[in-house]
Amino acid sequence: MAWAATSPADKERFICIYPAYLNNKKTIAEGRRIPMDKAIENPTSTEIQDVCAAIGLNVLLERNKLYPREWNRDVQYRGRVRVQLKLEDGNPCLPQFPTRKSVMLYAAETIPKLKTRTQKMGGSDQNLQPGEGGKKGKGKKKK
Repeated sequence: MAWAATSPADKERFICIYPAYLNNKKTIAEGRRIPMDKAIENPTSTEIQDVCAAIGLNVLLERNKLYPREWNRDVQYRGRVRVQLKLEDGNPCLPQFPTRKSVMLYAAETIPKLKTRTQKMGGSDQNLQPGEGGKKGKGKKKK
């Protein structure tokens, strides 16, 4: 029991949250850990860090870490967030977040409300021009 000798406040004992845990594009076999209806589309580790830090949790961002089941090695999918869940005496840091699942569900609920997410959604509609796209010129018919 090597873990019993270390304190829950040590950085190695912080819980890990990978973006794949909250991604609605993933199946449970691919690493999603929350229900599909509560999961969000392509969360990033920085978004998870922002949300957790905003509520007062002690957070560490490890940018170069990659989820082992993630086959895509893109920068977008990199990163791992470490969150301190318990104090040295073993009690939760925040009473509303006693488990890792409660932190993940809160992050998935709050990330879509971030300014970066709402601005991206609003800006993408302006790029679409009405009447453009999808039309192809007629080619010669083959006999």
